[in-house]
Amino acid sequence: MADGNNRTEGKAGRLYIVPTPVGNMEDMTFRAVNVLKSVDLILAEDTRTSSVLLRHYDIHARLESHHKFNEHKTVSVIRDRILSGLDVALISDAGTPGISDPGFLLVRTCVAEGIEVQTLPGATAFVPALVSSGFPCDRFCFEGFLPVKKGRQTKLKMLAAEERTMVFYESPYRLVKTLGQMAEYFGPGRRCSVAREISKIHEEHMRGTLEEVTAWYTEHEPKGEIVLIVAGAGPE
Repeated sequence: MADGNNRTEGKAGRLYIVPTPVGNMEDMTFRAVNVLKSVDLILAEDTRTSSVLLRHYDIHARLESHHKFNEHKTVSVIRDRILSGLDVALISDAGTPGISDPGFLLVRTCVAEGIEVQTLPGATAFVPALVSSGFPCDRFCFEGFLPVKKGRQTKLKMLAAEERTMVFYESPYRLVKTLGQMAEYFGPGRRCSVAREISKIHEEHMRGTLEEVTAWYTEHEPKGEIVLIVAGAGPE
């Protein structure tokens, strides 16, 4: 049931934020499947990718596209449809929507309108990567993707003094460059862990200093989805 802030309680539908597997289809929860079967509309980052998942679980709800290139144009339309009584679920290609994926804008819009938002617990790539790294995870900062160009060096200089474990997402095509730059700004001896293809058949965790891991991936071309974990700055 919606809380007291829902001005249209009893009439408006709900927005469900539904995590999807980051690799292994079996990581889908029972609740996620049931929600996707029950809603009136599913919003997907890429309908082609999501169609595979929905067919696998025999889900037949209406599917529409919602991604970073159209969300500003469609968010008000989706809000109005929920206010009219439709239950809507948002999914991304993999993991939890809103974590380096579309979702924030729609959630903020619905919250401002008093629409009930239910976010299901489920798959998020950085959590298993962080826990498996061996670095402290009682306190950490999630940085997502670093700026590709403007502001990149400024961000790295700022993070050099960060004492918490740091979590980054990175493209395999930029991984070696990023590791090399981190070695320059954080020091070549700073320890890191690269988690690749989380929950998939070829899952890999490469641990060592920034210098060592840079050298490894210079010789072994990285592929697939990557989460980079970097140890925080020591007391020195």
